[in-house]
Amino acid sequence: MNPLLLDFPSEFCTDRLLIRMPKPGDGKAVFQAITASLEELKPVMPFAHHEQTEQDVEISIRKSHLDFLKREDLRLLVFHKESGDFIASSGLHRINWAIPKFEIGYWIDTRFSGNGYMTEAVQGITAFAFEELKARRVEIRCDPQNVKSRAIPERLGFVLEGILRNDLLSVDGKELRDTCVFAKVK
Repeated sequence: MNPLLLDFPSEFCTDRLLIRMPKPGDGKAVFQAITASLEELKPVMPFAHHEQTEQDVEISIRKSHLDFLKREDLRLLVFHKESGDFIASSGLHRINWAIPKFEIGYWIDTRFSGNGYMTEAVQGITAFAFEELKARRVEIRCDPQNVKSRAIPERLGFVLEGILRNDLLSVDGKELRDTCVFAKVK
């Protein structure tokens, strides 16, 4: 089946969060979160090493909106249900619709970390993938040294299937890094 013909919700909720596809105009809130979180993002996220303007982030949001509609990449933005504050960026990436399988990626605004929001969001996104998208496999890949990121799949019962040694260059390009591959299957 052509993924363009797949109908599924563009937003859903967990107990405390609204999780939805990016929309034009979201760039300002995402830019502010990136700016507030740069020091925490730099060791793990390549985009944090490139100077971005609010306009650059808005362009990225609009491209993500189109990719979502084309079913090529399902970026998801996480907001607090009551306050409306932008909390995190996540999504279902590296999609293979033939299986179907997805990889969850995520980062959180530093000002909201430590409250369980990212764990709640990933749990909700995992459920969305299995229930709405009929996933047979959901992966989370992370650097073993990224303790906070690694704790989320461990907390949610993902199975560590392996560690890919010397799999990637560090974001600064100076050393080889390993990659943990966690998965849930149905």
